[in-house]
Amino acid sequence: MHATLPLLDAIDFPALRRRRLETVQANLGYRCNQACLHCHVNAGPTRREEMSRDTAEAVLELVAVSGATTLDLTGGAPELNPHFRWLVETAHARGVQVMDRCNLTILSEPGHEDLADFLAAHRVEVVASLPCYLEDNVDGQRGAGVYARSIAGLRQLNALGYGDGHSGLVLDLVYNPTGPYLPPPQAALEADYRRELGGRHGIVFDRLFTLANMPIQRFGSTLVSHGEFDAYMTLLRGAHRDDNLDQVMCRTLVSIGWDGTVYDCDFNQMLGLPLAVPGRTRPQVRDLIGRDLAGNPIAVAGHCYGCTAGQGSSCGGALG
Repeated sequence: MHATLPLLDAIDFPALRRRRLETVQANLGYRCNQACLHCHVNAGPTRREEMSRDTAEAVLELVAVSGATTLDLTGGAPELNPHFRWLVETAHARGVQVMDRCNLTILSEPGHEDLADFLAAHRVEVVASLPCYLEDNVDGQRGAGVYARSIAGLRQLNALGYGDGHSGLVLDLVYNPTGPYLPPPQAALEADYRRELGGRHGIVFDRLFTLANMPIQRFGSTLVSHGEFDAYMTLLRGAHRDDNLDQVMCRTLVSIGWDGTVYDCDFNQMLGLPLAVPGRTRPQVRDLIGRDLAGNPIAVAGHCYGCTAGQGSSCGGALG
């Protein structure tokens, strides 16, 4: 789908180089129980791509050898991968902090009713997508009934101690705009989320991350079909701030695709722009074992303005 998007013509983004590796992000597959309009992965229930046990073992080896402190599991719905729980158990036993990028509705899917308990038992940091605190906006972006199931999932996590500020069980929420515009200031929106979710549903959480929608895959194709792609790219470029370049996630993170191919970030993965490794056109995770990536050039293109526009945007929310 992304082949129709004129992204790679924009090659004027500033050059970037990597620092010491801190986070290994693994995309466990594109299968998901939802099919959201803003999804940059184009994930959904009919996707069948998923990471194998052999590749998952290589991911853990990379974490161990590199000294990375965080294993960031994403998808699709990463929990649908048959090796998800083994990965979490193994990484946790080795003292690695595990993050689960959870869509919340997976907690009520048949066969996953004990998932919240499993996450709590292994001290997994939950990064939960909730694109708005209003039901109509969430259901319009993610499907009918998703808001109610998301609230139920948050209550389930809260009951286990997630987000209470005392248990050490971290619960972060993620906001995405519902259209082709930049997120509002993160601190102000976080206050709105606390007021609305707390007042209406008694829900607590640790932080809110605001993420800009990337003009790739499903969201990018929607922009093209509505004749809004060029305007959105102009918006991103015009809002670029050099100050954000120092903090972009690709400096200290690698993204591992479901097939083991390595990228500088999850967005580059969706565009097929692999991490630069001499002698490898599609470098695999084991090609990084024992390799110091500090100073390595980062593959950039026009979509990178989505991370540096305005307050900035990364897997950890606003940059500035």
